Amino acid sequence: MVKIAAPTTSTVTEFETAIASFFNAPYAVATDSCTHALELCLRYTNAQAIYVPERTYLSVPMLADKLGIQLCWIDHPWQDYYNLTLNIIDAAVLWERNSYIPGMFMCVSFQYQKHLSLGRGGMILCDRIEHHYCLKKMSYDGRLPGIPWREQDIEMMGYHYYMTPETAQLGLDKLTEAKRTTPRKWVYTDWPDLTKMKLWKNT
Repeated sequence: MVKIAAPTTSTVTEFETAIASFFNAPYAVATDSCTHALELCLRYTNAQAIYVPERTYLSVPMLADKLGIQLCWIDHPWQDYYNLTLNIIDAAVLWERNSYIPGMFMCVSFQYQKHLSLGRGGMILCDRIEHHYCLKKMSYDGRLPGIPWREQDIEMMGYHYYMTPETAQLGLDKLTEAKRTTPRKWVYTDWPDLTKMKLWKNT
């Protein structure tokens, strides 16, 4: 019987490096979903409000209630990405080489409908090592991967939002094909107007 080595946390690092290189971002932090990637960025920057297009995925405005911050709806016919704050970008449907915007926290998605379809997963692209370090710890229960947590003196609040090595390995396996093929071009009308839904009618 041939033994196959299980993916490790180094697999996640390899996937982060590959995605950062594709988008031409200095750093990347893998997460279990794009929504959680956005949440971590909002927490990290201590955002007090988010500016959400009326047409987008419903988990985005729900972050306002979850984090206790102001929800501001905007009528914005966006394409590829949009800003939630001055420096946080929801780029869930973006798949384009060298498209990272310097100075931004750009969050991409690997949900099953996305071009690089992993079933679930996200990534934060950023350009400062201190941002990468803190967001990595935040995504991983306040600890650094690769070191037993019992040997770490936890210094910051963290969240259970990390990408598993198995998901990262799937991403590496499918990355070449994703680079080779042309992605679907999403438009904002692919989403319904959320402000007409009962939950947000009076917001």
